[in-house]
Amino acid sequence: MRVVMMTAGSRGDVAPYTGLGAGLVRAGHEVTLAAHGVFAPLVAGSGVRFHPLPVDPRAELRSGRGRRLGGARTGAGRLLRLAAMARAAADEMTASLVEAARHADVLLVGGALGPLGYALAEGLSVPSVGLHLQPLHPTREFPPPILGARSAGPRADRLGGLAVAAAAGAVSAGPVRALRRRYGLRASGAWAAHRARERGGWPVLHGFSELVVPRPRDWRAGLDVAGYWWPHETERRLPDAVEAFLAAGPAPVFVGLGSATVPDPGRVGRRLVRAVRAAGLRGVVQRGWAGLAADGADMLVVDEVPHALLFPRMAAVVHHAGAGTTGAALRAGVPSVPVPVQFDAAFWASRLVALGAAPAAVPLRGLTAVALADALRRATAADSYRVRAGELAAGLAAEDGVVPVLAALERSAR
Repeated sequence: MRVVMMTAGSRGDVAPYTGLGAGLVRAGHEVTLAAHGVFAPLVAGSGVRFHPLPVDPRAELRSGRGRRLGGARTGAGRLLRLAAMARAAADEMTASLVEAARHADVLLVGGALGPLGYALAEGLSVPSVGLHLQPLHPTREFPPPILGARSAGPRADRLGGLAVAAAAGAVSAGPVRALRRRYGLRASGAWAAHRARERGGWPVLHGFSELVVPRPRDWRAGLDVAGYWWPHETERRLPDAVEAFLAAGPAPVFVGLGSATVPDPGRVGRRLVRAVRAAGLRGVVQRGWAGLAADGADMLVVDEVPHALLFPRMAAVVHHAGAGTTGAALRAGVPSVPVPVQFDAAFWASRLVALGAAPAAVPLRGLTAVALADALRRATAADSYRVRAGELAAGLAAEDGVVPVLAALERSAR
């Protein structure tokens, strides 16, 4: 079967699909990943073909429009600014998405492209399945992740989820209308299209574990949790410099903010490093998109290093609480200290704390070396966090997130 997966966003929005795609290739499918061109190296050696999409998300986040995201003080404010940025990107990507999907037998649509991918599949008359990395559908059990972790009550949480769904539809409204005109489909508004998908039972699989986020009881049929899709990685060992640093002393802590960007990387980096030292620990600092830096014999600065190889060797992981990095820390069985920065990070940070794998979240807004050092001491001194993380890692090791996707492909073929 010719499978086209499509996604958009940062590295964390792309990397999980490389591992999923590799699993589908091993099962005999021909798989193409359509994603921003800068991420082409992520599929190397996986057997997955790559179709480049325009837009460089790192450049977007560093633009004036992207920097304004960090200035929003509320979830609603961030959502509005993100929607404006995403709307322009969707317009740019539509033609390339059509080109990628034209010869597909089935489309697997990443969450950010949900409404657009669904309309494209409808226009081409091919089956489609949603692949979400976050629980995007409205529920009474928790607030929509992009609006934060603070619940306003079951009814308000669900209404917030509906508002986010409406905003996602509005982002894609222009490109969707263009697709409908192109294929002679009946035009419909963003909200009507959302209701049509829901009433039609559009299947959506979620790439996280029920051990981390149990499936909401009020979700409709067809919304299922598959388990994590781990990124495809070709490296079998850590770089020599990393191995030498690990051998030179006790287990360090990892410090990284992944694809998150921050207004003042130098100041943030200095606070992070001061906290590690105040806790009496060594650190492996990942530059990431924020451009973090550190010096001194007790700190090693790295670029991209496979989390699956590095994290199990750490005493704890200080991270931005993106969906993928949260999963990687749990998979490694080590304690976390989440420093949520933007988007859905506060949601995943709250899950880590609730699961007992992290002592506390230390949000970037208001970050101090004192608060982070205290959290690091608790994470590394108390056995309970490592024990709980190890229990969760054992559970995740028994899951295979590719299997439900293969089953969905079989159903679509029928």
